[in-house]
Order: sequence, then C-alpha cells, then structure tokens
Amino acid sequence: MPRSIPPGVSPPTVRRGDGRPARTAAGFTMMELLSVLAILGIAMAISVPSIRTALAGARADAGMRQLLGELQSAHDYAMTQRRTIEVQFLGTNEIRTVRIDGSTRTTLRDIFFENGMQYFLDNSLPDTPDAFGNAGPISFDGLTTVWFLVDGSLVDGDGVPLTGTVFLGKPDRPLWSRAVTVLGPTGRTQAYRWDGSRWR
Repeated sequence: MPRSIPPGVSPPTVRRGDGRPARTAAGFTMMELLSVLAILGIAMAISVPSIRTALAGARADAGMRQLLGELQSAHDYAMTQRRTIEVQFLGTNEIRTVRIDGSTRTTLRDIFFENGMQYFLDNSLPDTPDAFGNAGPISFDGLTTVWFLVDGSLVDGDGVPLTGTVFLGKPDRPLWSRAVTVLGPTGRTQAYRWDGSRWR
C-alpha cells in the first residue's frame, strides 16, 4: 500500500544516477505548440500550389494518354489483325477508330477527351522536337481522317505515308498544351508536354 505524503510536506526529489534532479514530464509549453503549428502552416502554404500544379498536369496528361492510346491501339490492331484501321479526328474533342473489311466498316471505339481537353494549338508555341508540322491542331496535311495499314504505316487516302502531329490543350490554360506525333512510314508515336518553355 503506497504511503501518503502528509500535508505541507514536499515529495522527495527524484534523482538521476549522477545525483542531479531528474526532469519530470510536464507536457508541451504554449510556445512549443505555437512553433509547431507555425511550421505546419508554412509547409502547407508551400505544398498546396505544388499539389494544384501537379493535379492540373495530370488532368491534361489524361487527354494526351487517351489520344496516344487510341493511335497506338489502331496501329497495333492493324498489324495484328491484318486490317486497315481508319482514324477520324472529329469535332473539337472526339476520336473514332473504324475497322475496314472490304466494304464493311465497323466502329471499334468512339471516345471524347477528358477534363475539357480538345484539339487546340496555341500559335505562340513552337513545333515539337520531331518537327512534323504545326499548321493546325490536327496537322496531317489538312486531313482529319487517316489510315493505319497492315504494315503499321500511317497513310492518306491515296496510300501515301503521312507524318504529322495532333495538338491538344485548353485555350485558357497554356501549360495544358500536349502533342502526339506520328511517323508515317512506321506509325511510331511520341507524346510531348509543354512545360512553359519547351516541349519535353
């Protein structure tokens, strides 16, 4: 049974091994708590703009990945299924792929770009490093319909290999600019993002 300390008598001092009094746990002072809160506030103020920028970039990338995915799928399908695949760039934000079997045409997919992304080219931006053209948002010699052949090449209506670029973006958001290039003879695709100073 623990002994009680009589009123008016101080409890004995707890000492460490070297004889000095040990500190008792007294919690945090108000100053320590305010310092921690200030540090947390500064960290949040720094990180919130970075998070917003990252989210905006991810939204723009989603549209680019849709475009890139459709072009790569059309290219691969043409080669593996030995069929001509037609790619149509429709309206401001729609892409449709169609399989051609002689006179039979079958729509494979018809999608719309996410997060308000659309065919858009900011005229102040330079061409991509591939330099396949930037005469317009859909830069395939003025065509909005192209074809992947069974050898994987991208061609025009006469079967001539066609190299070009599709630009995506939003008019009010320059940093949302994206581009996908296609090398006609091989159908190779490459995606680019505008970082404010260059395509990368």
